[in-house]
Amino acid sequence: MTDMPMPALSGVHHTAFATWKPKETVEFYRDILGLKPIHAVTAKGWGRDSHPDFVHFFFAAGAGSAIAFFYYIGTEPMAEPAGPRGYLGMARHTAWTVETEAELDAWAARLQSKGVKVSEAIQHEVIRSLYFRDPNGYPLEISLTTRTPDARDEADAALTIQAMIETFADGPGSQGKTIEDMWRRKGELVDR
Repeated sequence: MTDMPMPALSGVHHTAFATWKPKETVEFYRDILGLKPIHAVTAKGWGRDSHPDFVHFFFAAGAGSAIAFFYYIGTEPMAEPAGPRGYLGMARHTAWTVETEAELDAWAARLQSKGVKVSEAIQHEVIRSLYFRDPNGYPLEISLTTRTPDARDEADAALTIQAMIETFADGPGSQGKTIEDMWRRKGELVDR
């Protein structure tokens, strides 16, 4: 059996979320974030018998990508449509990029002027980010790249990921292993 050549992905087309607040969602993404509506699909009786009628609408999110929402007509909102609060809720988010510190500051000012609660800018290793939520509670981020990752970052990422896999291969049942165990394993991989 021969290996098939690896096909290439050329970017994220869109991310999609459910909304039970169509008016607020459109006003937030179109009027506050300035994203242009670019497509809408309406469907009646799509798929399985119990599938509700819906409107699936898309906004241009920059660089050829989109963010989209499903409004399921006549359905009750999920208890926590955006997922849990805290770190687990923030783990799944959409992040946009800006090119300059001035643009990041301008976004913070604009969002605050529109009544959106925005975090202070947080410096991570290679990005500086603002965090906020949309009217549905979905976590969003605007980031500025402060240092472009290079070959050293790529090599470090490969070692970190390999050490993570080897240390936590059993998932939550990884026999009480800690991040320190993972760091030790990474050190062993570096020494090779």
